[in-house]
Amino acid sequence: MTDITLEAQPSSLISLKQPSIHRLTQIQPHGILIVLQEPDLTVLQVSGNTNSALQIAPSNLLGKAIDEIFDSFQVERFREGLAADNLDFINPTRVWIRKRGDDYAVFDAVFHRSADGFLVLELEPALAQENIPFLSFYHLAKASINQLQATANLQDFCQIIVQEVRKVTGFDRVMLYKFDGDGHGEVVAEEKIEELEPYFGLHFPESDIPQPARKMFVSNWIRVIPDAHAEPVSLYPAHNPVTQQPTDLTLSILRSPYACHTEYLHNMGVGASLTISLMKDQKLWGLIACHHRTPKAVSYELRKACEFLGRVIFAEISTREEAADYHYRMHLARVHSALIESMSEAENFIDGLIQSELNLLDLADAKGAAICFGGRWTTIGQTPSEEELNYLVQWLAKNVDDEVFYTSELPAIYSDAERFKHVASGLLAIPISKRSYVLWFRPEVIQTVNWGGDPNHAYELQEVGNERRLCPRKSFELWKETVRLNSLPWKPVEIQATLELRKAIVNIVLRQAEELALLAQDLERSNAELKKFAYVASHDLQEPLNQVANYVQLLEMRYHDSLDQDATDFIDFAVEGVSLMQTLIDDVLVYSKVDLKGIEWQLTDAETALNHALSNLRGRIAETGTQITFDPMPQIVADGTQLMQLFQNLIGNAIKFKGNQPPHIHIGVQRQEDAWLFSVRDNGIGIEPQFNDRIFVIFQRLHTRDEYPGSGMGLAICKKIVECHRGRIWVESEIGHGATFHFTIPVGGRDPSHAIGQKKNYLFNRR
Repeated sequence: MTDITLEAQPSSLISLKQPSIHRLTQIQPHGILIVLQEPDLTVLQVSGNTNSALQIAPSNLLGKAIDEIFDSFQVERFREGLAADNLDFINPTRVWIRKRGDDYAVFDAVFHRSADGFLVLELEPALAQENIPFLSFYHLAKASINQLQATANLQDFCQIIVQEVRKVTGFDRVMLYKFDGDGHGEVVAEEKIEELEPYFGLHFPESDIPQPARKMFVSNWIRVIPDAHAEPVSLYPAHNPVTQQPTDLTLSILRSPYACHTEYLHNMGVGASLTISLMKDQKLWGLIACHHRTPKAVSYELRKACEFLGRVIFAEISTREEAADYHYRMHLARVHSALIESMSEAENFIDGLIQSELNLLDLADAKGAAICFGGRWTTIGQTPSEEELNYLVQWLAKNVDDEVFYTSELPAIYSDAERFKHVASGLLAIPISKRSYVLWFRPEVIQTVNWGGDPNHAYELQEVGNERRLCPRKSFELWKETVRLNSLPWKPVEIQATLELRKAIVNIVLRQAEELALLAQDLERSNAELKKFAYVASHDLQEPLNQVANYVQLLEMRYHDSLDQDATDFIDFAVEGVSLMQTLIDDVLVYSKVDLKGIEWQLTDAETALNHALSNLRGRIAETGTQITFDPMPQIVADGTQLMQLFQNLIGNAIKFKGNQPPHIHIGVQRQEDAWLFSVRDNGIGIEPQFNDRIFVIFQRLHTRDEYPGSGMGLAICKKIVECHRGRIWVESEIGHGATFHFTIPVGGRDPSHAIGQKKNYLFNRR
């Protein structure tokens, strides 16, 4: 026999750890198993021990009808019971089988139908002395339940359970074994004889009970091994002659355990075992495990009594657990309600989550939380850095598709998390969309776990000849483990609370998005109407204004000599008013034509656009003696005409608001990471800082028209042009020291967050 390390044989380990139970073909030797085919009840397979128990060789039973094994009276009872859908009504049925002369063997007969459609009859020797009459069982159960109900503490409750089960069954040791979220088990209550070593408080690795065995415990609520040292008996023939496959014995009482399991029991010093499943929400919550040092038979009635007791007991455990969680659930419900209310009232849902008195941290008892929305992070408490959060979200997007993801050992599955274990060894995450998440974090908590033996060597892989098999550990002595890189586990009620919050966030975000969409539609419609109105109004006003201008000029030409000074002044006022009106109309027309749809995105030489603007302003430049310098201009993605108008308005503005000295204007440009930054700097009169935003509002003026003529729309047009190019414009100035206007144009011509017509809303645009 050769020992082989598990790490060296990973490919075969899974099949050895999780063998298929339904393919087993052996039973425990204390009973007899017969596979029958309905409706004739013909024997297809029998266990190989019929010769000793019934004095009939297995081969002599094959093909016979059940009438040839049992007397007609018993067979008639079988057939009546088998006609009912629920076989529990005939289980167990006491039967007598003549061995020879007046020597009868007495059995408890138990029927079940296998998953592959055959009737399985199991015969166990009747244990008359341990029969439990109904009233005796009733009083036993009632006394136990009354004692349990009088116990307030859950831990005391579990202890009473094992005491009562041991009292009923007489086993040497009874343990209540609870599974954690990772499938590992912990002994939470124990009742035993003094000679045995205590297992209370010890943990047992998940591999001690592989998944097929757990599924079996879900199907069969009770499992008994009366003699762990008994040699199993094979079925004859091994394969069902109808299917040529092993008969499915998953529901069998007599089915033999795997050799690995019996060896596990031997290593623990166990001669007999009884296991009762504890189920919650159709899942295996835990087990009541009964161990005896020597073989111990347990009657069918007693097993059923234990199963009933287990169901009743666990109903009470479930109620106690829910009661224990009740106050915490109520607290989380209050936090949830407060967050919903806060989100509904806030301008954006993120403020509602972090600024209320009860915030995100309270919902999951976390030390840190982070919200990723619209590519921006909002954090509260202790969290990883923004750069780490970006990587973490990318990992989540690639690896998690569920509505919620949680782990208390993040570094084990996401190695980068070891760098920030002190704040985020535990992670609870809910996705709002593919790129948006809400995350909760818990720090590392170093713990000491007591194991029943070394969990890292729970099994050994051994090779005997050509066969390889798993062998369980031989020692169950206390083995202490220091657990690092783990946080406290997330409770189911906390996970459920975050799922509820996810629904609320999605609903609120959708509702606000719908409101924004409707608002955008209204704005678009209003803008279209205003644009049409402005165009029609300004266009229709041109003609009468031209007529007024023409007639006034004609009046002055024809009657110039006969007009006195007052009449001449009146005509000058009229000409000036008409000129102002025409300027205003031209600006309104320009403003109404500037929109996102009107932009012709193309590679534009900024210096060409600048030179065109300077050419248009050459008269004013010459008149005022303005000196203009500029940096080498780049090629950018923009509308050339609008860029020219932007330069023209800003330079014209600088000339208009000149100081006592001739204007000196410099146009600069710098390349930033994702945009071109232009600046127009002058030495003019400057602007008081409190008006830096106001000057870009349409028709807003800081001076009277007599001081500085104009329509008050020049900078509003500049702002609209820049925003249509998805850039920003602002001014830096000090009164008496000139002003510098800055504006950006994205390098690729794309930065949708600055598109005009988009309402500033932190749902989509947080700064």
